[in-house]
Amino acid sequence: MTDGSSVQPLPESEAELAFEGALRPATLSEFVGQPKVRGQLELLLRAAAIQNRTPDHILLAGPPGLGKTTLAMIVAAESGRPLRLSSGPAIQHAGDLAAVLSSLLPGEILFIDEIHRMARSAEEMLYLAMEDFRIDIMVGKGAGATSVPLDLAPFTLVGATTRSGLLPNPLRDRFGFTAHLEFYDASDLERVLARAALLLDLDISSSAIAEIAGRCRGTPRIANRLLRRVRDFALVHGTGADLEAVRGALELYDVDPLGLDRLDRAVMDILLTRFDGGPVGLGTLAVSVGEEAETIESVVEPFLVRIGLLTRTPRGRVATPSAFRHFGVERGSGPFLTDDL
Repeated sequence: MTDGSSVQPLPESEAELAFEGALRPATLSEFVGQPKVRGQLELLLRAAAIQNRTPDHILLAGPPGLGKTTLAMIVAAESGRPLRLSSGPAIQHAGDLAAVLSSLLPGEILFIDEIHRMARSAEEMLYLAMEDFRIDIMVGKGAGATSVPLDLAPFTLVGATTRSGLLPNPLRDRFGFTAHLEFYDASDLERVLARAALLLDLDISSSAIAEIAGRCRGTPRIANRLLRRVRDFALVHGTGADLEAVRGALELYDVDPLGLDRLDRAVMDILLTRFDGGPVGLGTLAVSVGEEAETIESVVEPFLVRIGLLTRTPRGRVATPSAFRHFGVERGSGPFLTDDL
C-alpha cells in the first residue's frame, strides 16, 4: 500500500506531453530557426495590433515536427488572444464545425491541425466563415428546409497541414498568409538542443550536442526526443552527457550517424542486397519489410530522398551510389530479383 502523500509518476503519454510543453517557446523571440517565417509573422501580428483588428488567417505548411503547433500558440500569445485547439480528423461533419465556430469568443484564435483532413462539407462551410464571419445553418429537411444565417464573432484561423497540396484551392486562397516551414540546418538544431538542455538542467558538452544535431533528420521534435533519451542513458549509467554517452544512447535506440532508424535501414537493406539497388516497386518494398505502403511512402521515403540515398523513377525506387557507399554494399553482390512493377 502506498503512502497517500507520495507523488505518483505521470503516465508515459502525459509525461511526453509535459516534456514537449516545457520545451515549447512562448514568444517569437524565443523560437529558434525559420527566420523568414518569424519575420513575416511578426510583421503580420504587429500590423494587426496597430490597427486593433484580428490578424489575418494563417496557414502553416510543412513536414511534421517543425513547430507548426508551437507557432499557433505563439500567435495567440503574441496577440494576447485566447486559443482554441481542434484537428481536421475531429471535424467530420459541418455540424461539428458549426458548433466550434459559434462558440468562439471575439478575437479568438482557432487552430485546426491537419486541416486537409476535414470533411468536405465542413470545408465548404469554412469558406464563408473565414471570409464573412458567418455561416448558414440548414433548419428542417426536404422541401421545407430553410437556410438560417448565423453571424460569428471575428476570429483568426490558424491551419496546419503536412500536405498542403490536398487543400482545395478555394480554402487555400482564403488564408491571408501562408508560411512554408523548412527543415532545420545543423546550427539551428544545436541552438534548439542547447536551449532544451538548459531547460532540462542537463549538463551536456558542445560536441555531444553537435552529434545529436547531426542525427535528428533536421527536425526539432526528434532532436528534443533524442536529447531525452541521452539524458536517460546518462542517468541510468551514471555518466555525464558527453559524446560517448550520446553515441551509446543513439546506438541503443538504433539511430545511425545519418539519422536513419530501424525501418529506414530495413528498406535500404532490402533495396540494396535483395534487388541490387532497384528499381523496385513500392508495394514490393512494403511487403518485404512488413509495413504498409503508405508508411513507406509518407514516413520513410521523404527523408531517404532528401539525403540522397534513394530516388523515385517511373519504374520504381532506386538506390543511389551514396547509398551503396554508406551501407558498404557493392553493386551486384546480392541476388537480383526481377520486380513485378
